[in-house]
Amino acid sequence: MQSFNELFWGRKLAIATKHGKEQVIAPIFEKRLGVTCYVPSEFDTDLLGTFTGEVERTTPLATAKEKCLRGMSLANCDLGIASEGSFGPHPDYPFIPANEELLLLIDKKNNLEISMQELSIETNFNSQEICTENELIDFANRAKFPEHKVILRKSYAEPTDIIKDISDWEELMKAFSYLSTKHNKVYAETDMRAMRNPMRMKVIEQTAEKLLSKILTGCPACGTPGFGIAAKKDGLPCKLCKSPTRSVLSYIYICLHCQHREEHIFPHHKKTEDPQYCDTCNP
Repeated sequence: MQSFNELFWGRKLAIATKHGKEQVIAPIFEKRLGVTCYVPSEFDTDLLGTFTGEVERTTPLATAKEKCLRGMSLANCDLGIASEGSFGPHPDYPFIPANEELLLLIDKKNNLEISMQELSIETNFNSQEICTENELIDFANRAKFPEHKVILRKSYAEPTDIIKDISDWEELMKAFSYLSTKHNKVYAETDMRAMRNPMRMKVIEQTAEKLLSKILTGCPACGTPGFGIAAKKDGLPCKLCKSPTRSVLSYIYICLHCQHREEHIFPHHKKTEDPQYCDTCNP
């Protein structure tokens, strides 16, 4: 296998986005991989799905892959990267909102697909039916408006009468007045598009750093880039009762090229879990 410099240095990297993600992705990959990043300005990624429902979204991985392939085609290159974000309840703590980012790099020249996922609770993701200006002000303040944008719409269920890109409080109140006059109630939601949500942009940056680290990790058996975590095993034993908990016991690393496999036990450097996280001791 060639060195990482020989694999990537001097090549063109298409970043498939229309939401400003290149601001945090390009510096990381240009500095460490020696690529030149390019954003195909004519690529409307919203055609593959929107958070507000005008275009239905498919699975994050399928969408990210399609973004990569279309971006590479438009940029006339064989190296591409794209991200997809998902928002909802944290899988382990349902009352906490979470942001899961998927970042995918496709290298058609070397037949590589390397991905990284990052789950973060650092998000302002929220939505609410609004009846009064005071409710709207409270929602907007919690959403960190105007640094983080909010979207107003007719209702949660209908992707019509949607007002985006509201830049200040005056515009927000005008939009609320317009929609509430027509529909009595208004549905407000945080704008989760990257260029309108600095908290999400930070998570994308963190995911890019981790993806780069994975790319620069070669398989111990064949040297192919992208040797990383493919699965996890839960079951770290409780310190008190020794029952298996839902905490991570080990990570499974797999090379997608030669299928070399390694299990790294106790990845968080602890051999038991606190009883407060045990379903037996603390049901």
